[in-house]
Amino acid sequence: MPHDPLQLAADDAAAAAIRPATRIADVMQAIRGRIAARSLAPGEKLPSIRALAASMRLSTSTVVEAYERLSAEGVIRSRPGSGFFVATTLAPLSMAEIGPRLDRAVDPFWVSRQSLQADDRMLKPGCGWLPPDWLPQEALRRGLRALARAEASSLADYGSPLGLPALRQLLARRLAERGVEAGADQVVLTDSGTQAIDLVCRFLIEPGDTVLVDDPCYFNFLAVLRAHRARVVGVPYTPSGPDVEHFARAVAEHAPRLYLTNAAIHNPTGATLSPVTAHRLLKLADEANLTIVEDEVFADLETEPAPRLAAFDGLQRVVQVGSFSKTLSAAARVGYVAARRDWTEGLTDLKIATSFGSGQLSSALVLSVLGDGSYRKHVEGLRVRLARARLEVIARLREVGIRPWLQPRSGLFLWCELPPGADATALSQAALARDIILAPGNVFSTSQSASHFMRFNVAQSLDARLFEFLRRTLGSERGPGR
Repeated sequence: MPHDPLQLAADDAAAAAIRPATRIADVMQAIRGRIAARSLAPGEKLPSIRALAASMRLSTSTVVEAYERLSAEGVIRSRPGSGFFVATTLAPLSMAEIGPRLDRAVDPFWVSRQSLQADDRMLKPGCGWLPPDWLPQEALRRGLRALARAEASSLADYGSPLGLPALRQLLARRLAERGVEAGADQVVLTDSGTQAIDLVCRFLIEPGDTVLVDDPCYFNFLAVLRAHRARVVGVPYTPSGPDVEHFARAVAEHAPRLYLTNAAIHNPTGATLSPVTAHRLLKLADEANLTIVEDEVFADLETEPAPRLAAFDGLQRVVQVGSFSKTLSAAARVGYVAARRDWTEGLTDLKIATSFGSGQLSSALVLSVLGDGSYRKHVEGLRVRLARARLEVIARLREVGIRPWLQPRSGLFLWCELPPGADATALSQAALARDIILAPGNVFSTSQSASHFMRFNVAQSLDARLFEFLRRTLGSERGPGR
């Protein structure tokens, strides 16, 4: 018996009425995310209705309705007989739309914003820097007084695009102390360590290129790469460095352009790279024509020198970046890039295009403090103070059932496993209501496999209110008798 067209239409309308709105929203969000990430370019054809329905395991009518709504919003256009296409007017970049959708309450941008905007009453064990009273404030004040007497040009003019020559020479000497041979002409100053990474990414990658990162890794690596529309692939991190077998498979499968990692002290785990792992990584990088970007922002905090990929490689395949925000001042924004000589001109051109000249005042202040003999004493004192804080925080965390993944030799961070059943995201949300900012594991993890981990900054974790909150909250989560 043939079907009645009017009955079929009525059935379709009824199905549409009861179809869960969330499924339609999921399709719309997936398309918006791909457009925002530029994996669907203006004018590009969208997947067919049947193909998208099959890949998302949805009905074709759900995809049809989602496409129609996107078309009504002007996000896509229908061409009869051809399909649906991305609108030719590209929407502004939305960082929230790119990559996996995390709970906005605890994603990397939220952690950064909350830490940066926190007032004095808030505790910040999840932030990535030292408390102000741990920094060399008197040396900074001396440097500022000296700057007040500087020539007018130092106070008013643009700086050289490469950066203050005397500071670049000093940095070249500091690099040599760590086994990295670089002339001052191979050092480009930037406004921060983050800008240094951004500059290198602008220079070396295009949208859609694959970049390897550690899993877990510093969460702002993920944010910067997201802004560059890179495809990010995580490699599991071990106590001696990235898992080399996984690294080799990722290189073979994804043909990455870059590998972005930490030197000296790994963030967030506190681990250090072993010489054996370093040599194996460099061999794989050489075979695959892979560039490594090594961030050594925590170098001055290490008590025992760790291997530097840039030292083994001679700055041929490795680029090193750093800054002074962790040991000197986050307010004096100075970073640097150390790279091979034939890349310096291109990096300088990009720096002119994106920030014009260098900040002379900040560079002069950093030079003044680094040249003061008190800086070495300051960092030596920091290492001792951090070691004491690390032992104290480990002991107090153990009392509430939180255990470090490893006991770092140096640095700010403890990468800790929560008690069974505890969820880092839920714990972070509860902490915020008590004016405590935590850093849950999944903001560091590309695979979202660290829901039971938390990063603690030992210098910011000495307040008794933190441990009282953890004791009360984790105790209630575990329940009586556990």
